[in-house]
Amino acid sequence: MAAAAASASMSATAVLIPCVPAAVRTTRCSALLPLPPRVSTSSFSSSVKLTPESRRFPFLQTKATEDTSVDTGELFDDLKEKWDKVENKTTVLLYGGGAIVAVWLSSILVGAINSVPLLPKIMELVGLGYSGWFVYRYLLFKSSRKELATDIEALKKKIAGTE
Repeated sequence: MAAAAASASMSATAVLIPCVPAAVRTTRCSALLPLPPRVSTSSFSSSVKLTPESRRFPFLQTKATEDTSVDTGELFDDLKEKWDKVENKTTVLLYGGGAIVAVWLSSILVGAINSVPLLPKIMELVGLGYSGWFVYRYLLFKSSRKELATDIEALKKKIAGTE
């Protein structure tokens, strides 16, 4: 009985081979269509070519300008001038080193959380919920947007020490 069912299912299985013209057929037996001929590299030009996506979205096209050079000497002079204005250089170096260590430790922590099954998805849900609450609380209504703006300005003044 099982053999009859197996042979019936095998006979019902069909292999679909695309119909390829005789001129394109090769001597090898393959069910794959041949690849289109290669485009020579000499046909590519340095101008921008429109792809099907860029025809639909012409505003997404970008062109490089030739005026993108950066004067590194001016950049280093500006940085040196700002570094010379700093009074307590050891504090700046300690804060910078502490920031690097904090980023390194946080990447280790995120990697550890990411390796625990199901915890990354829960964290995504928590983030999504908090984002929804933030939009509802501060961005949805005009009065709450004004409240958020005044809170941000107060925080800026507090950080800058002008309050």
